[in-house]
Amino acid sequence: MNQSNLNLKQITTDQCGARIGHRLSESTHDMPYDISERLRAARVQAVEKRKAVLMQSLSNVFAHGHTGTLTAGHGSGHHSNWWSHAGVVGLLLTLVLGLFVINEIQDELGARELADIDAALLTDDLPPAAYIDAGFAQFLKSSNR
Repeated sequence: MNQSNLNLKQITTDQCGARIGHRLSESTHDMPYDISERLRAARVQAVEKRKAVLMQSLSNVFAHGHTGTLTAGHGSGHHSNWWSHAGVVGLLLTLVLGLFVINEIQDELGARELADIDAALLTDDLPPAAYIDAGFAQFLKSSNR
């Protein structure tokens, strides 16, 4: 069964549930007061139990979620704790090394750009003072069109 069939099945199930919910909501207007009150109380209890289950599962995730995150299936114990610390240190070293390499590459590219600009200024027919002149800059902008 592919993903589109699963999505279609989920949409169909959701639509069916919405129709059933709508029909049940329509019929509650004709229900006696005591029955609707019992249903409301049962609904409140169900929501409270669901919240308790969700809170329990969240507390389990937070309490036990950190174990096995970086162990890659090595189990929990003394060795897995050592592997997770080594993994974290390795990741941090890789990050620092990557940032250092990126900084060096950007410095090299910046130096090359400045060297190209200097070479163009020194080998050009115009004096460097021409590039400072606002009128000449306007002339260059209008001539590039």
